[in-house]
Amino acid sequence: MILKKVLLIFLIGLSFHLQAQLVDEMKDESKLYAETKQINQFFRRFNGEEDEKGERYYSTDKQYRNVKLRKKYLEILFDRSNTGISHDLKGQFVNDVLEKKDPVTLDFHGGNWFAELQATFTVNGKDQPITLFMELEKHHLGTRWVIYKAHADMFDPSFKRDTVVVGKFLHPMSHELDFMNLRKAFLNKDSVAQFVSKQFTPDHLSVFLYETKKGSMNYKSVEQVKFHFFQIPGWYFELAEFNRPGIIRASLSPT
Repeated sequence: MILKKVLLIFLIGLSFHLQAQLVDEMKDESKLYAETKQINQFFRRFNGEEDEKGERYYSTDKQYRNVKLRKKYLEILFDRSNTGISHDLKGQFVNDVLEKKDPVTLDFHGGNWFAELQATFTVNGKDQPITLFMELEKHHLGTRWVIYKAHADMFDPSFKRDTVVVGKFLHPMSHELDFMNLRKAFLNKDSVAQFVSKQFTPDHLSVFLYETKKGSMNYKSVEQVKFHFFQIPGWYFELAEFNRPGIIRASLSPT
């Protein structure tokens, strides 16, 4: 799918992040299930499956996915004071979503969306930021959130190639020596990467799991949550949470 626009949406009043922090180390998940799920509510309101008071609409209801209801909700996602988003651009997004012949709705289980978490871990007594990417995965008869990628600046040095020293390689006839010359690859730990395939792709998640299992990294908290959506044909938008009263921000720009 070719993206023609980038839409960045920030919503006010999302309490999911705060609720998560109130649950002590996930010891009482029942508290989360008892609360209103704000992300789920975003899906319902975007699709026109809920009114302004939070009352659900079902497929048998007259107002279910009503165009006027959806248009009203979509338009208030933007910050009117943000001059960076033109009225025409906002209108184009709304029109594309509510296209008469083929209106678009979001599907919670439809894929093409994921969560980005800015988390803090304690490493050797020092706080370190780590970005975790989460996605929904089928699990038995339902789904679950799983970590599918991670990134941390502190892992970067482990994946840098030594380009200063030239000529570090294993001779193409090394097999005739039973690869006894492999020892020179490990004489200097900083240049081991010189002997790795050019196709090697750094995998921060593997290092993250190794360090966690080893006990050198300990989870502390989640500082920020973002959701990235690619379900709307021709558009990308980001949903982020702000817990400070009165803050609504949005930006829109062509790709």
